[in-house]
Amino acid sequence: MEMDYAALFIAFTLLFLAEMGDKTQLMAMTLAHRYKVLPVMVGTFAAFALLNLLAVLVGEGLARIVPRNAVLVVAGLLFLLFAWRSWRDSAEEPTEATTIDHRRAWLTSFTLIFVAELGDKTQLAMVALAAKTGALWSVYIGGTLALWTVSLLGILVGHTLLRKIEPRWVHRAAALLFLGFGLLALGQASVGLLAGRG
Repeated sequence: MEMDYAALFIAFTLLFLAEMGDKTQLMAMTLAHRYKVLPVMVGTFAAFALLNLLAVLVGEGLARIVPRNAVLVVAGLLFLLFAWRSWRDSAEEPTEATTIDHRRAWLTSFTLIFVAELGDKTQLAMVALAAKTGALWSVYIGGTLALWTVSLLGILVGHTLLRKIEPRWVHRAAALLFLGFGLLALGQASVGLLAGRG
C-alpha cells in the first residue's frame, strides 16, 4: 500500500475545516462533560473509523443501501431522546461515574456520532476525495485523523472548560442543543419524504 501524502494532507485539511464547530464537535463536548473522557473518546473514534471505512470502500453505493431519510429519522429520534435525558439530568444531583456509565458512555458516543454523521457532508467529502484521487487509504487515514482531532478538541473543552460551569446549566444547554438537532433532522426527513426522496 503506497501512501499518497498529498491526498492525505488534502483529506485532513478539508475534513478538519468542515467539521470544526459542527454538531459532532458540540456532541463530543457535551458527552465529555456528562461522562468520563476515555469511553467518550473510544466511542467517538470507533464511530468515525467505521464511518470513514464505509465511505472509502462502499462510496456512493452507501446512499442506496441506507436511505438518507431513514438515517435522519433515527438521528432525530436519538437526539430527542438525548435532549430529554439531558434535561432530566439537570434536575438531579451529580453522581460519580460507574462501570455501567463507562459502557453507556461508549455506546451513547458511538451511536450518536455514527447516526449523526452517516451520509453527512464530511462522509460525502471522503467519498468524493477517494473517487477523485483513487488513494483510498490515504484519504481514509487523513480524513480519520482530522475527525479524531476535531472530536478530541471538543472532548477536551467539554471535560475542562465546561466543568467550570454549573452542571445543571450545561445539561439544560445540551438538552436544547440536542432538541434543535433532533427537530432539524426530523424536519429534513419530512421534506425529503414529501419531495419523494428515499
